[in-house]
Amino acid sequence: MSSYLLAIDQGTTSSRAILFNREGQIAAIAQQEFTQHFPSDGWIEHDPDDLWESVVATCRQVLEKAQTKASDVAGVGITNQRETTLLWDRSTGKPLYNAIVWQDRRTSEQCQLLRDQGHTETVQAKTGLLIDPYFSATKLAWLLDNVEGARERAERGELAFGTVDSFLIWRLTGGKQHVTDATNASRTALFNIHTQQWDEELLTLFNIPASLLPEVKDSSDDFGMVEADLLGAELPIAGVAGDQQAALVGQACFKPGMGKSTYGTGCFMIVNTGDTPSLSQNRLLTTVGYRLNGKPTYAMEGSIFVAGATVQWLRDGLNLFADAAETEALAKETRYGHSVYLVPAFTGLGAPYWDPKARGAIFGLTRDTGIAEIVAAGLQAVCYQTRDLQHCMNDDMDATPSKLRVDGGMVKNSWLMQFLADMLDIEVDRPTILETTALGAAYLAGLRLGWYDSLEEIEQLWRCEKSFLPSMDSATRESLYQGWLDAVSRVRSH
Repeated sequence: MSSYLLAIDQGTTSSRAILFNREGQIAAIAQQEFTQHFPSDGWIEHDPDDLWESVVATCRQVLEKAQTKASDVAGVGITNQRETTLLWDRSTGKPLYNAIVWQDRRTSEQCQLLRDQGHTETVQAKTGLLIDPYFSATKLAWLLDNVEGARERAERGELAFGTVDSFLIWRLTGGKQHVTDATNASRTALFNIHTQQWDEELLTLFNIPASLLPEVKDSSDDFGMVEADLLGAELPIAGVAGDQQAALVGQACFKPGMGKSTYGTGCFMIVNTGDTPSLSQNRLLTTVGYRLNGKPTYAMEGSIFVAGATVQWLRDGLNLFADAAETEALAKETRYGHSVYLVPAFTGLGAPYWDPKARGAIFGLTRDTGIAEIVAAGLQAVCYQTRDLQHCMNDDMDATPSKLRVDGGMVKNSWLMQFLADMLDIEVDRPTILETTALGAAYLAGLRLGWYDSLEEIEQLWRCEKSFLPSMDSATRESLYQGWLDAVSRVRSH
């Protein structure tokens, strides 16, 4: 009897491999960071071989840490940074260019041109997305138009496009499988979320040859076999979902109205909206939450580009502290109402502003401002941005979720979670397992492999470690938030 499920969590700044047991508990974890490449202002790339090698290395390490063999693993679930775009040669598997990362803004002008031509409504109606450099379609068009010979080779059917999940599966299966799942497909701006098919009108609009595209499968499905020589045994890949949708599953948000917010490199709030996709009037995104047995469950999402990346910048860019764990003690030295606001628009602003040309700034510095105030402002920015999303979601859904489940590396910081509860004025629940993104991928694999019979069975495994209840008076809350809105208005490009 197999003891574990292996979750591959390929993120923006690191790759992780986690072994989970049947109860959804962590048996072992391995992590490896890799280099970020910034070839030009607003451009962000990854070397595809860094992604691949870090995944293989962490998978091997996690088996070693658990003192187990691949033969003790029932199967593999994959979750990944979404929208990041790769193009590779079908015969050699060699990428033609670096992976263009989801945060990359190089196609801002192309997106503006498409908006000016009046295509916004069509794209949103079909995909649930806005026209923005964030999504894969314009990144892929850029690769075809800027890598020598790429478009001609694509027209001849020699190339393959994929998001990171697709690229990893291609490599893990030795080039046998060119597939993705519905959640990742729904982030490309080429996939019709109503028909659950690649959309010909969108392919024409973005000038993308259909031959490049992977087959779209359910989130819990047969994605092929990991080749035996990689880990020591053939393993079925049985679950795939983009990182935020995987966290929705890992947090057991299976009923309409249930939501989670993940605080990693960026911050992503997703609320389950059930069987029907509801289009936002507030520039939020409609997306596939997960797809099981051919049936999609939809979600509404707000995306903040920079959350944990702010802490990384404060640590590495400004050298204000040595370890992210120090931020909680530093923030505790301040009072909530210090005058400093940090707007982390390093790569523009995401929802609900969608302003790719906005840039970061710090406001309200005084003579007695110190490291603690700047660090606290960086943490508070995450909460203010979540409040931005909450306002939009409540308006779009005519409902106010009374609780929010949180996960990601930042939520270990209890000062931050208390400020979040105070700013949102709702209960914030932190689960015992914070690695909910990887856990969701494992659960999806487990569903396919018969480890779990239903979503209800998975729901029973969710455990709350701590609840944070709001304690701030409404006048203070509104005053702090108005200061944030004022700061944001100053960095907007229009």
